Amino acid sequence: MFLHGPEETVRPWLGKWAPDDLWDAEETLKPVAARFGLDALPVLLRAAPHQPGSLASLFLPYVDVAVARHMADWSIRLKSAAATARSWFARHGATAAAYLVPDAVGKAGAGRRAAEQALLQIAAFHGDAVVREAAAGYGADAVGVIDELLSADPLERALPARMPVVPAWAEPALLPQIRVRAGGALPEESVRHALMLLALSRPGETYPGVAVLKETAEPESLAAFAWGLFEQWRLSGMPAKESWALHALGLLGDDGTVRGLTPVIRAWPGEGAHHRAVEGLDVLAAVGTDVALLHLHGISQRVKFKALKVRAQEKIAEVASGLGLTGEQLSDRLVPDFGLDAGGSTVVDYGTRRFTVGFDEQLRPYVLDGDGKRRKDLPMPGARDDAELAPAERKRFMALKKDVRTVASDQVRRLEAAMVAQRSWTMAEFRELFLRHPLLWHLVRRLVWLSETDGVTTAFRVAEDRTFANVEDDPFEPADDAAVRIAHPLALGEELDNWSEVFADYEILQPFPQLGRAVLRLAEEDAHGYRLTRFEGLKVPTGKVLGLERRGWERGVPQDAGVERWISKQLADNVHLVIALDSGIAVGVVDMFPDQTLETVWLDEQPNDHYPLHTHPLRFTDLDPVTVSELLADLTELTGGVAS
Repeated sequence: MFLHGPEETVRPWLGKWAPDDLWDAEETLKPVAARFGLDALPVLLRAAPHQPGSLASLFLPYVDVAVARHMADWSIRLKSAAATARSWFARHGATAAAYLVPDAVGKAGAGRRAAEQALLQIAAFHGDAVVREAAAGYGADAVGVIDELLSADPLERALPARMPVVPAWAEPALLPQIRVRAGGALPEESVRHALMLLALSRPGETYPGVAVLKETAEPESLAAFAWGLFEQWRLSGMPAKESWALHALGLLGDDGTVRGLTPVIRAWPGEGAHHRAVEGLDVLAAVGTDVALLHLHGISQRVKFKALKVRAQEKIAEVASGLGLTGEQLSDRLVPDFGLDAGGSTVVDYGTRRFTVGFDEQLRPYVLDGDGKRRKDLPMPGARDDAELAPAERKRFMALKKDVRTVASDQVRRLEAAMVAQRSWTMAEFRELFLRHPLLWHLVRRLVWLSETDGVTTAFRVAEDRTFANVEDDPFEPADDAAVRIAHPLALGEELDNWSEVFADYEILQPFPQLGRAVLRLAEEDAHGYRLTRFEGLKVPTGKVLGLERRGWERGVPQDAGVERWISKQLADNVHLVIALDSGIAVGVVDMFPDQTLETVWLDEQPNDHYPLHTHPLRFTDLDPVTVSELLADLTELTGGVAS
């Protein structure tokens, strides 16, 4: 009624609606809030006490005394809503501070403590002056109380009313030592204080004493200590009230922490610990290094647990938004150079021996000894090598190999997806992000690219000296304002065969099928329709249906009995190709139904399994030839060429 009824008729009834038991409350009330704005606020306030964790985000656009009080309360009382409350303080704090001052200077109790902590968070986001200015509107007495609140020692004013208890499993004797920058290690009593600092910290709200700890101790030592703490927490059954041990990895961890934690995060959903995996994503984002974001992006692109993949994509989007970038632009900038020089190599120093490590055009490592002779692998440290330096350098080499292997597979997939999506970069971005990158340029020179300026498109490749050449192998220089993209074979037209000859002559092995890629077109009768009936009724193994996820397809929302009854691929905004499945994919038991029948294959604005209930205005003729070709390639591979 409130979504689709005539606005002038249903708006007056908002004041009488008190929802207290809504299925999927956030998604139900979000469009109501969008439609009615401030008039919907009373409805949200009446619903909030019943489902605060799920409804908190709906209050982000609102500034109101009741909302301010809810946010202050939730920020210290509800873990599920605390992050949203902090976001609200960041967005509206300068305006909202005035709503919280009366409670902060009022009667002692839970409301006052919540308001005080909220004002401190606002001060952390916007500065003390904003909070003092808000207090000035309430007179000298209020100013004095707020000044006292803000002037307190940060280490003291950040203390909660009830101090946490460090559990017995976090015994300092069981944990790695914390080495001090000035020399030596922290004594046991100081380690206990360090544990308390971590226990006092919450996601997004680090206790100030942690900064002092990080200034005092060696970073590698802190990372090892945090990992030891995390392992003890896991051995103790991962108690929820002590999950600060997991988040400590985000405060103290490094790239080594990321490499150890990522496989754990990937496995947790399969062990019934999805919520822990989601917290793990926050930890990766908190570490924040290029390697951490690279692994976070990897989870967002390929992980077998759909809910975790979606949350990782949201986390990447949050990080990108904070940097003023799109998710794709962030991905471009996430490819680390691993300290390699411009030629893509690094020196491994054993003290008495030095080796050069580089990567070939397929990003496989190679090792050269001091005489420039190629070796199969980096040798183990010997008796004459430096006892400390050599093992550390070999460890660095092994980590480098693993990281580059991860980067190589991720980037090949990403570049192929960019070709299919016909994504473009500016010439400046192409030079900075690809041509000058010590690893990516190996992939770049094994592809044909397109430069477009003023409607004129020219295909080119990157030579070994990083110059450009056209199909005749003549030098070519794209304009500075050119848009650059990876050429799909459909875009090369009559030049496709010539480019294939060039790459064959130079014996260039492509990272993914480009020049030899299958190009498919719809029959005339299919092109003007919205269904692909020639694929309907075919029976295929469930495993092949699941394999479509590697090509960007997404399984449907579980229906009755937890069965996903469709799979779909987004082709454009509000354009999806949907395949209705019989019998469907059982969540968690994907082999329950070993085969699937493709009941109906059609275009729709949104993925669903309600084909007969919809009108169908979309037509395949509205799609570009590249999208159609790639779609047909997916379906042809799925059906084993039966309908090709």
